[in-house]
Amino acid sequence: MKKLLTLLGCVIFLQVQAQTTNEKWDLRKCVDYATQNNISVKQADIQARISALQARQAKLSQYPSLNMNSGTGVRFGRSIDPTTNQFSTSQFLYQNFGMNASIQLYNNGSLRYTLQAADFNAKAALAEVERAANDVSLNVANFYLQVLASREQVKITQVQIAQSQSQLDITKKRVEAGVLPELNQAEIEAQLANDSSNYVTAVTNYELNILNLKGLLNLDPAIAFEIDTPPVESIPLESFGDLQPELVYQLAMTTQPLQKANDFRIKAAQKSVLAAKGQMYPTLSFGGNLASNFSNSFKSTTGFTFLGYRPITGAEPKVTVSNVDYYVQEPLYRFNQQSRSFGGLWNGWANQISNNFGQNVGINLSVPIFNSGQSRNAYQRSKLDLRNVELQKTQADLKLKQDIYTAYNNATASLQKFNAGKKAVENAQKAYDFALKRYEVGLLGSLELITNQNNLLRAKVQQLSNQYEYVFRMKVLEFYKGQGLKL
Repeated sequence: MKKLLTLLGCVIFLQVQAQTTNEKWDLRKCVDYATQNNISVKQADIQARISALQARQAKLSQYPSLNMNSGTGVRFGRSIDPTTNQFSTSQFLYQNFGMNASIQLYNNGSLRYTLQAADFNAKAALAEVERAANDVSLNVANFYLQVLASREQVKITQVQIAQSQSQLDITKKRVEAGVLPELNQAEIEAQLANDSSNYVTAVTNYELNILNLKGLLNLDPAIAFEIDTPPVESIPLESFGDLQPELVYQLAMTTQPLQKANDFRIKAAQKSVLAAKGQMYPTLSFGGNLASNFSNSFKSTTGFTFLGYRPITGAEPKVTVSNVDYYVQEPLYRFNQQSRSFGGLWNGWANQISNNFGQNVGINLSVPIFNSGQSRNAYQRSKLDLRNVELQKTQADLKLKQDIYTAYNNATASLQKFNAGKKAVENAQKAYDFALKRYEVGLLGSLELITNQNNLLRAKVQQLSNQYEYVFRMKVLEFYKGQGLKL
């Protein structure tokens, strides 16, 4: 029973896999898959996430900061006891605690402008993701149409083989009947071999175009892949009247991601100039801290109780300074036996931490007088960066306009080639039909028939290429117009 269930599960899995791999890919599915899996798009998305984190960090920089620190160690040799601020040459254990907080009250808006610049940079990074996706989508559409064209070429060569085979069958019968010489049969057989070679070439080109499309989609070359083939005649195309280059350019200025990104970068650079300028003005901040420390060399908190003072034996009973008598005495301590226990040690540590606890609050004013020209140079650099971004936008806008006019001229030329190709196919078809009729009645040799047949094949293949080129050129104009890609 267990083996039967395992076998049934394998069969179901294979059926699901077959359905998945046999599913046809249309242009929309190819574009969606490419924008989600293409490496360039993923890299742009990562950069956008980094920019978003930088914007978040700039926002958090406006809030107060709070930090805590602590340290424990052993000091040797001559050092200052942190609890008495006296020099000591004995070894002792120390521990300190601290907490400080600060907030910037005024810096001429530098933090605010920095936050605004980071926000605009984050928006520009998102536009770059859209730009990368658009570039990939346009490349996918180009490869997709190439696959469609190469598939149609395979069909044309198949039809050509069928025609040559039919002619060979007829010629064989005439040769056997003695109507035609064997040379005619040999010429038709040579033509059939040539047609077969053309078919192999067309299939190879189709497979290569499939591999190129898979590579753009980041698909495993071993995965079964079949694209949906819409009739090229049914692909919707706008009229040239709606795709005039100046109109398309005006629309592209508001829809193309690169233009959006450049606008955001200019705004970010403008805010960066103001932020850099703010760094040349005074900064006012408010802050405070809490601190305490412990040292095991401080006896009063480690098991000794202070009892008072007593005269020092052998010393003068008093010293008179400015008519004031000072008696020479020494402090008197009593050792507390309880200090040997954990409770005594804890009380000593806690009492010392409590006794050394200190606090302070204050306002800090920082006035940049001279810092090797760093603030002024940063301000000048920010203005140059702004000018550079403005020039980049101007160059990108000029290139966009040139690309649109070039695309329009290419679309116009491809339409003219497509119309001329129609007439070429019609004339080649007529010539072949006449040649076939004359060949059938014995008025034309097989070589002349083969020549007309090859002319018709070349005309059909060229016309098919012209048609797909025309469709792609028109789709590029629609893409610049902001209508996306659709077949």
